[in-house]
Amino acid sequence: MSILECKNLYKAYKSGKYVLADMSFSVPAGKIVGLLGPNGCGKSTLIKTVAGLLMPTKGEVFVDGIPVGDETKALVSYLPERTYFNSQMCVNELVAYFKDFYKDFDEERAYQLFADLNIDTRARLATLSKGTKEKVQLIMVMSRRAKLYLLDEPIAGVDPAAREYILSTIVGNYDPESTIMITTHLITDVEQVLDEFMFLGYGGQILMCGGADDVRAETGKSLDALFREVFRC
Repeated sequence: MSILECKNLYKAYKSGKYVLADMSFSVPAGKIVGLLGPNGCGKSTLIKTVAGLLMPTKGEVFVDGIPVGDETKALVSYLPERTYFNSQMCVNELVAYFKDFYKDFDEERAYQLFADLNIDTRARLATLSKGTKEKVQLIMVMSRRAKLYLLDEPIAGVDPAAREYILSTIVGNYDPESTIMITTHLITDVEQVLDEFMFLGYGGQILMCGGADDVRAETGKSLDALFREVFRC
């Protein structure tokens, strides 16, 4: 069964120009999917629409067979591109807040991940570096037992040494029946964990998609090399 399905999806803003246009695809459960494309092609718009933060102009979006709305918010764990937490909160206060707000939040998992990254849970968010704040946000998102994880640039703001750990955390801390969709421009770093990929072009068109291993075998190229070829200036 598809965990995510988009049917003839369109999204336009006030200018009337479509950011997403006639987009149709489905994603099965248990996959890690890379949503890849140049800046401004609509990756974040698609993620926000699936998360229920934006309304589609036309078309339908389903999560676990349910039309996106209040009910699907309980199934989706969303990591925005920018941190949004109250900077005056301490990390442990944030954990308590998530535990109270989300029934599927795993407090034990969160504290284990904080310990692994040597993050002081008594620290106030305002005192943490930008990279550490992004690690905190990712840990909070991945500590939910969601059916669909939407991660918008999860490794963009962290140092290279932490990326491998974060990617292994993403892979190791979700249910095999769940699905993860990742947007990123750091394709070389992330392609090792991807099961499937979608190249999204300007105007919200899917230019290429499929299994990551399949396309590497067919073309003899990495996803990063293929991306550079498809989006060559």
